Amino acid sequence: MSRKGEIRAQVAVVGGGPVGLLVAADLGARAVDTVVIERAAAVSEQPKANTLHARAVQCLARRGHLPAGSAPYVGGASPFHFGGLPGLVITAPEGEPEPILKCSQADLERLFEERARRAGVRILREHQVTGIVQEPDGVRITAEGPGGTVTCVTGYAVGADGARSTVREQSGIESETYPATVAAMAATVTLPDPAALAPGWHRTPRGWIVAKPDTGGRTHVRTANFLRVHADRHSPLGLEELRREASWIAGREIAMDAPRWLSRFSDFTRLARNFRAGRVFLAGDAAHMHFPIGGQGLSAGVLDALDLSWKLALAVHGTASAGLLDTYDLERRPAARRIVENTRAQLALMREGTEADALRAVFAEILAADPTGGCLGGMISAQDTVLPEPTGWSAPDAGRFLHNVALTTATVKTDVIGLLAEGKPLLLLFGEKGSRYRDAAREWEGTLRVVHAMPTPDVPHEALLVRPDGYIAWAPGRDGLAVALSAYLARGVRVRHPRRSGV
Repeated sequence: MSRKGEIRAQVAVVGGGPVGLLVAADLGARAVDTVVIERAAAVSEQPKANTLHARAVQCLARRGHLPAGSAPYVGGASPFHFGGLPGLVITAPEGEPEPILKCSQADLERLFEERARRAGVRILREHQVTGIVQEPDGVRITAEGPGGTVTCVTGYAVGADGARSTVREQSGIESETYPATVAAMAATVTLPDPAALAPGWHRTPRGWIVAKPDTGGRTHVRTANFLRVHADRHSPLGLEELRREASWIAGREIAMDAPRWLSRFSDFTRLARNFRAGRVFLAGDAAHMHFPIGGQGLSAGVLDALDLSWKLALAVHGTASAGLLDTYDLERRPAARRIVENTRAQLALMREGTEADALRAVFAEILAADPTGGCLGGMISAQDTVLPEPTGWSAPDAGRFLHNVALTTATVKTDVIGLLAEGKPLLLLFGEKGSRYRDAAREWEGTLRVVHAMPTPDVPHEALLVRPDGYIAWAPGRDGLAVALSAYLARGVRVRHPRRSGV
């Protein structure tokens, strides 16, 4: 029974940004009693990330979390860049959403918050977490809010509370760090003479300026100075300092006025050594932080959320295998390391000097020779991700992503995205040959969705086990289906529905 000032929940999410709210929305949709603890009173309108790359967009589509009005699922190609070099093209197969979705972080937060609330998630705004203690069967979180001290007693906690994460620090999770080498600034301003700073990327011997006009006649300006670092990155930034920096980099005076959202940033980089510590998990910037180039930070956080939420829901309901929660760190930390490495590589391309000039010439040639597909496109969009196979065997296609192919069942025409909408692991059985795997899955009925479909040349297998995030968990090969199912799901456990606890 809850005491005054005490909240009980199955999962507490600390941080109400897009990553934390997505975790909460997905948990709520899976009947997990969830509470979000967020220090801000409302969604911030400050311009932040606005790019979602292909794999994040594809995984959001499979959970029904894409913003309304997104383009039809026709795949396609979108122009992009690598380290400020134009010519990269990000592609997505036919049947998938557009490969790059432009959506402001604020709009995503509002979308995910609405869906979380609709699913019964409790969101405590204006609450600052002050203490986190792991106990044998849960986590106790203390927060200060408008009404005083609140204690949250929960089974699991997710730290999605940003780069200076309280959850990470108080859980004793150490990090690999790389010191800052760049002084960068950002703001939204009005340019009295728009011709003084054309839209796009501008490189000079002193650094870079990126200018992006918005629909209100203002311009979002970012500068990067490679010759110094900030003496104090957290000190307030004023318009005059930003104007001087931009003018110095450009080598000419650039007038600015009406500033908003002035901030400093750098290439200080952090990668948590573990994304899990007992019953505590890290996601988004709390787990990994890097220089914001290539638009990969928001996408990585979205993929963290969608990797973790279904596993955590199974654990809460008692239907996860003993080792399932460990796979979150095993899958997402290597993906985050790749982003850390490629953003540092992109910064190397942006620096001055003869070595950087040579690097840019080589990469420009690579982009010209193979602008679409290719290594760089797969890296930036995360479409080259192959997950480790949990049983330890190299089963064919296990760990690869199943693209959105059309399927025909006995009653309807559908596709992979439609079949994953329930949020359950999906067992696809193709034709009579596939039906022979049905008996091997009977112990997992209720946790698993089983669909019989007509054979299709787009899926050259008799059967496939597909995770809720769209990755293939098993295909016929060295291991039997029961071995793969045991690696993800507990045997013979019925789904339990939670009770919701009040304050």
